[in-house]
Parts: sequence; structure tokens; C-alpha cells
Amino acid sequence: MNTAVQTPKNTVDTEAFAFVQTLASELSKGKVDLPSFPDIALRVRKALSDENVSQDHIVRIVGSEPALAARLMQIANSAALNMSGKPITELRTAINRMGFNMVRSAAIAFAMSQLKKVDSLRGLEGPLDTLWKSSASVAAMSHAVARRYSKVNPDTAMLAGLLHGIGKLYILTRSSKHPNLFANPAAYNQIVQDWHSPVAKALLENWDMTAEIVAAVSEYEDLERHHTGPVDLTDVLTVGNLLASCKEHPDSIQINMNDIPACKRMNIDQVSYQKLIEESEHEIEALKQALGV
Repeated sequence: MNTAVQTPKNTVDTEAFAFVQTLASELSKGKVDLPSFPDIALRVRKALSDENVSQDHIVRIVGSEPALAARLMQIANSAALNMSGKPITELRTAINRMGFNMVRSAAIAFAMSQLKKVDSLRGLEGPLDTLWKSSASVAAMSHAVARRYSKVNPDTAMLAGLLHGIGKLYILTRSSKHPNLFANPAAYNQIVQDWHSPVAKALLENWDMTAEIVAAVSEYEDLERHHTGPVDLTDVLTVGNLLASCKEHPDSIQINMNDIPACKRMNIDQVSYQKLIEESEHEIEALKQALGV
């Protein structure tokens, strides 16, 4: 993407221009991070970046934040992960069942859901909640799609789904310093459309996320994307996002799926979509609830 900043044509564009200049400057520095992101998520992410980290260490970190520990217990006992129905009562057992990838997802999900409580973001509760619910829905749908239509790890697909809007989240939190942008929704939405992918890429690279996740979050909106080989994480996220957005309007699924390579690679059409929803609805809703929606 060309990140050159154009001079504003009139004073109406001044606020948007200033904001875009700020984004361009932050990206050029190469160290992009979410303001006000809860510390516990960063601590979990940092610990899990060590391939040799012990389960005891992760249990101690998670256990230091009771609300996050409770969220992990809820996820481990959800219908998506607890097929036996036998309740888990110990955090160590929950983490062992979930695996570190899911723990990372749960920590990020918890942090995202807590942003609307941050004082510096007061007034953005509505947009933050909408974005968070969308992220959880895409995460749950991507988990189901990965399990049934690919060999992609479902937990990785869920993490990618949670992170698919991270660039939009960054822009939203930064816009708190530019309140006049919200007076011009068209200008704000154009900034989001133009910038959320490169922002997400820079942010996730700074977080040391895998190249697979960075690519998926950066490229999932490219509905004409072609590649050779089996279904990959980007395909799963593309389809998961599409199905989540069309869930309320299933009649539009076939139209939206026409000629999309990712759908063709998975052989997903309206019939298979309906089957996916019938077989996975309880699992999807359980995951969303466990994530805190």
C-alpha cells in the first residue's frame, strides 16, 4: 500500500489529514502497539513467545488475574472444547485442555473486551462493543470452518478471527484524540478502509505473531486471492468472516460466495453452509459466550 499522505483539499478534511499523518508516522517508526491494552494480555503473549515456557509459569501469570482465569475456565468448559460434559474445576487442567494457542486467544479476547472500561476511551463504548462482538463472531465461525473444511488448526483460526479487526481497533482507540472525525462518518470509514490492514500487519509483527496469522489478517479481505496448494488460514478467515457477516441474512450467502476462490477451494455453497450452521450453531454460540459476548 502507498502510505503517501495527500494534502487536504479543504478545511473539512483537516482533522482526517492530521489523523492520517499520525498513523503514517507511527507505522514508519515500526513499533505499533495498542494504547491502553490491558497488561495481562501482553504478559501472557510475551510468556508464550518463549517456546520453552513451562505450564507452571503460564498458570501463575493467568492466575494473577482472576477475571482472566475465570474466562479460561469458562472456555475450557464450553461445548466447543468439553465434549464429555465433565466440568473442569482447576486452572491447570483448563490450560492443559485448551493448549497455549487457545490461552493466547483467551487473553487477547479478554483484553479486547475490557477496553471499553478504560477511562481514556470513555465515549467509545458503543463502537468498541460492536467491534468486539464482530471479532468474537468471526473467531467462532472461523473455528467451525477450520474444523470442518480444512486441515488448519481450529485454535489458530479462532485467534486469527479474534485479530481480524485489530487494525480497526487500533484506529478506533487512536481516534479518541480526534473526536471531530466521528462527525464525518464517511471520512472516518475511508480511513479505516485504507489503513486497517497495514496497521494490523505492523501491530501483529510487533507482537511477534506468526507469519501465517499476520498474512491472514492482512489479506482476508482479498476475495479474489488465488494460491496453489491446500486450504490455508487466510482462506479460512476469508470464509469465516463472510459467513459471520451473512449469518443474519442466509439467503444472500450464495450470491456472496459466487466466484470467490476460497469458497471454491473448500467446496462451500449454500447447502453446505446451512449444514455447517445446523451442526455447529451450539458450538459457535458456546464459544462466543465463553469469549465474553
